[in-house]
Amino acid sequence: MNPPCLPLRACLLAAAVAAVAACGPEQAQHTPTPEVAAGDAAFAETLRTKLIDAKPGDVIEVPPGRYSFDRSLTLRVDGVTLRGAGPDKSVLSFKGQKAGAEGLLVNASNFLIENIAIEDSKGDGLKVNEGEHITIRNVRVEWTGGPSTKNGGYGLYPVKTRNVLIENSVAIGASDAGIYVGQSRDVIVRNSRAEFNVAGIEIENTVNADVYDNTATNNTGGILVFNMPALSQQGGAIRVYKNKVFKNNTANFGAKGTPVASVPAGSGVVVNSNDDVEIFDNDISDNATTNIIVSSVYSTGYKDDKASSEFDPYPERINIYGNRLKGGGDSPDGFDLKALKTALFGLSGHLPDVLWDGYANTQRKEGPQICIRDVSGVVNADGPGGYKNPSQDTKPYACELPKLPAIDLKRG
Repeated sequence: MNPPCLPLRACLLAAAVAAVAACGPEQAQHTPTPEVAAGDAAFAETLRTKLIDAKPGDVIEVPPGRYSFDRSLTLRVDGVTLRGAGPDKSVLSFKGQKAGAEGLLVNASNFLIENIAIEDSKGDGLKVNEGEHITIRNVRVEWTGGPSTKNGGYGLYPVKTRNVLIENSVAIGASDAGIYVGQSRDVIVRNSRAEFNVAGIEIENTVNADVYDNTATNNTGGILVFNMPALSQQGGAIRVYKNKVFKNNTANFGAKGTPVASVPAGSGVVVNSNDDVEIFDNDISDNATTNIIVSSVYSTGYKDDKASSEFDPYPERINIYGNRLKGGGDSPDGFDLKALKTALFGLSGHLPDVLWDGYANTQRKEGPQICIRDVSGVVNADGPGGYKNPSQDTKPYACELPKLPAIDLKRG
């Protein structure tokens, strides 16, 4: 969310700009993963063969050890379980990978993967494409060299899937999103950790998702709920609750031109062009740009001619309440957001808990229905007005919305 340059009078004085421009995103240190001894070299080829020859009902066990691969692994059979001895014991390493766009690519339903790690893939770590009833449990995906644009884009990456459970898993170092679910339906992401990714956890163009009891820290943005314009399925009915989202201040290392490259470092929870989102009972703190951002795709400079005919660019029916927020907003990322902060709150001030870019459908009788309670304040940045007249009036957000239902994957 990088709006055009703000013509905000006082904040553009040369002295003020010089003072704030020197402040950059905080850089936390990546903690190396403990070493795992090499496993039997012959098992790598055995595993590849087992995945290719798998039959429904097979359980493929990966014993303790680090196994090296120079090309992608694939599974195209329904009803298979891939099970290791633990994410710090059974490691599939793709360091030096020469072929393939993923570490492990799965085109299958009724798939369970658990107790295993995937490291240093050239592209995405684990991609599950067009499957149903997907379980990802106690899986670690990591790029062990720390944050880098050269890392793969996605860690855990179910896309065009249905009935998805991701739990007790870890994603570290993805150059796009650590834990990502896209164009999917009926999803739970819980009890997981995302760290040192550009986006920690991202729910994109997905319908019916619960994201809870996760930790997102040291990412560029902690938890993102996005609708992208060019995709045919529009997302909604997303609940984000009981998460710990703090110190997501890592400089954005996304590839230039990708949507995630526009996310300001220091973003806690970001909603972009999504409807029916409920954010509650989270602990959100010390995100240097601001703790919560509500925005439209118009803030990213995306052009209308690329959008699906079904795309609605405006965030609507956003319900934010009952969160525990503190700190943050003291060192926004980028000249424009620094200028906004300085204009409204001075050099030593900080943005309040919520920043809205101000884009709304003026033809909608009910208005945007962005309902916000229990926060230190809200800034409407006045994007449609060229960011000339930002407002701190909280009255427009004093509204009520019905609670969204819990997601039931009907797994008994």
